[in-house]
Amino acid sequence: MEEWLQNGDYFLVDIIFSADDRIVIEIDHADGVWIEDCAELSRFLQEKLGDELGDYELEVGSAGLGQPFKVEQQYKNHIGDEVEVLQQDGIKLKGILKAVDGRQFTMTVQEKQHVEGKKRPVIVDVDKTYSMDEVKSVKYLLAFK
Repeated sequence: MEEWLQNGDYFLVDIIFSADDRIVIEIDHADGVWIEDCAELSRFLQEKLGDELGDYELEVGSAGLGQPFKVEQQYKNHIGDEVEVLQQDGIKLKGILKAVDGRQFTMTVQEKQHVEGKKRPVIVDVDKTYSMDEVKSVKYLLAFK
């Protein structure tokens, strides 16, 4: 499977072995995944595995749009996009994903802050850095403009 993924610049997001004898494989790509891509990978795996699949049903799909990120590459693909972070304390923040460095990511959020000489708070851009392991979830926010 690795050779098929690399040949098309796809990456593996998840493999799930369900209780009802299904193997669910989620893939992604920087430019998105088409149904034809999923069908092609499914055929490739069935040819390679053949009888080894046994009674398992193979299902290949794309990582769901609007679903939480599962792997680092998904973060990298969405640099410059608006994302939503669900912190461990349950607070949700929306901002622009600015950078990814290993298991760390930085996003720019807008916050109200009191500025000396101003009576009212002003909105400023603030960079916040998180560890992917320290947040409950991060997901891409689809914008309809």
